[in-house]
Amino acid sequence: WCQYLNCPPAKPPFNEGGGEQLHIDPPYNTGSEGWVYNDNVNSVEICSWLGNVVGSEVEDLSRHDKWLSMMYPRLRLLREFLRDDGVIWVTIDDNEGHRLKIILDEIFGIRNFVAEVIWRNSDNSSNNVTKFSQDHNMLQVYSKLPGWSPHFLDDPEKRSHFKNPDNDPKGPWFDGNPVNNPALRPKLQFNIISPKGIEIKHPPNGWRWSRETMDEKFATGELRFSEDGKRVIRRTYLKDMQGLPPSTLWANVEETGHTRSAKYELKRIFPEKLSTELFDTPKPVKLIKKILELSCSDGDLVLDSFSGSGTTGHAVLEFNRQNSTKLQFILVEMEQKIALEVTSERLRRIISGSDNQGISLRQTEPLGSGFRFCQLGKPLFDEFGDIASEVTFSDLAAHIFFAETGAPIPHRAESEFLGTHQGRAVYLLFDASHCQTPREAAGNVLTPNRLANLSAPPEGFDGLRVIYAEGCTVSADRLKAAGAIFKQIPYQIEGV
Repeated sequence: WCQYLNCPPAKPPFNEGGGEQLHIDPPYNTGSEGWVYNDNVNSVEICSWLGNVVGSEVEDLSRHDKWLSMMYPRLRLLREFLRDDGVIWVTIDDNEGHRLKIILDEIFGIRNFVAEVIWRNSDNSSNNVTKFSQDHNMLQVYSKLPGWSPHFLDDPEKRSHFKNPDNDPKGPWFDGNPVNNPALRPKLQFNIISPKGIEIKHPPNGWRWSRETMDEKFATGELRFSEDGKRVIRRTYLKDMQGLPPSTLWANVEETGHTRSAKYELKRIFPEKLSTELFDTPKPVKLIKKILELSCSDGDLVLDSFSGSGTTGHAVLEFNRQNSTKLQFILVEMEQKIALEVTSERLRRIISGSDNQGISLRQTEPLGSGFRFCQLGKPLFDEFGDIASEVTFSDLAAHIFFAETGAPIPHRAESEFLGTHQGRAVYLLFDASHCQTPREAAGNVLTPNRLANLSAPPEGFDGLRVIYAEGCTVSADRLKAAGAIFKQIPYQIEGV
């Protein structure tokens, strides 16, 4: 079912806590073609998918229709993958940017739109164009549910105005933050008498706090009166600042990188490859690290379903090393040649610090960590929802155990007993020869005799036995008395 490269898997393989983030860099649909990525959405796999899903009329669709037909179901599925506190970042340019925004509004909801970030993807303008030099891409940012906000970041240069001239024990501070309320609050519209007997009128919307809270803040020194007694001054401490809100304009190429530097980065990792064999417009590691910094917490899981050259995985590994975090990633690449020769090979090289000849990549030291490479096998179910004729027992067992428990099967299944998880012992009665043999003869039906002779779960287990089979001739009362539950395959397999 899965193919593994000789690279140790990260442990644990997935993290159950924390939010999740999706970053995708889909084809921009520019109309260009190349072996590395079929940007015209005409690859064999996509054409086959469009023909199966959209139908024969796909041949009459325009290039933009094909792109939308490819993107829409993927975005629908990606939304389901997100945790409730998750966010998706989609990189795009002007070719499909406005159409992408429309389907993102429909799938994620207009109220879950967070921002459109402008990223300067070129370090110098082109002099060979006849109209405008296209120097930026966009990142569309949507959350799964309302209320998501990015991390506020610390920028020392923008905090140079914090001083501590009076040796305040609370640390550096500055005066001037507003004390007015951003919304109209009639109950907070009261005037204040300063120590000099001057009445200070409330701001138009009212003060930010109640009279009692303001008295407390005057007592602690956070609020004080100006020397002339005509104003209220608020002292803001550096230690209380959560950071500064990020801008939607990412124009500093030193901070977020640019396409040319990303190409050089790929060339450094793959010195034996020609430039034409590498992606023309890869995303820089700095750009993805900026996204991680804004939206990830320690232990989060990052998914890139258009992984291409593997920049997202590279960025996660560098981010973990620099910040002592434990982010994890899943990369998905449809084209097998790219997945084997570029995506996974890039990760292997930066982890080991050397190319395929063992020659150093000239980085300070290997990034370490590991990954698992899996290749999809044949579908378990056919177009009618039935178990495909070529499916093996172990493949179906692995899927059923995960669908039932949400956990990977503990070992490759060779018998009817698949394992236990949280008070459930999972069984599968299945023989692929059922296509040529009566189901009971093949052992695919739960009969009273079969129930009585099921393999025993581990000693001390006293939970439920969940038994998957094609049919059942055992009465409900007898199943209950035996502490068993019957689930019919394929109809009661979750995810079918």
